[in-house]
Amino acid sequence: QVQLVESGGALVQAGGSLRLSCVASGSIFTIGTISTMGWYRQAPGKQRELVAAITRGGNTNHADSVKGRFTISRGSAKNTMYLQMNSLKVEDTAVYYCNAETSNSEYWGQGTQVTVSS
Repeated sequence: QVQLVESGGALVQAGGSLRLSCVASGSIFTIGTISTMGWYRQAPGKQRELVAAITRGGNTNHADSVKGRFTISRGSAKNTMYLQMNSLKVEDTAVYYCNAETSNSEYWGQGTQVTVSS
């Protein structure tokens, strides 16, 4: 089993920056088999959507809506992941979730609230 804990969400003005963190804990064996980690977000009344993902090999994918503003990365300790968010917009307001996938399981964090004010 793997537990994911997000942090870094806050209230910020439009144009500002935030850095979200996700730490995976639990079975060292299972953490070692994580193939992809990602950030998703869900705004009120909307479906959860992929923001960015990173593979164990370091390949990244960012949603078109955040390209050039958000950057996903993994820490030197492979159980950590970050999302650097710059030039935040009001429409980025959402609960941001950390996700981790292995070959046969998927794990979610509880989410961290990001609110961008105009």
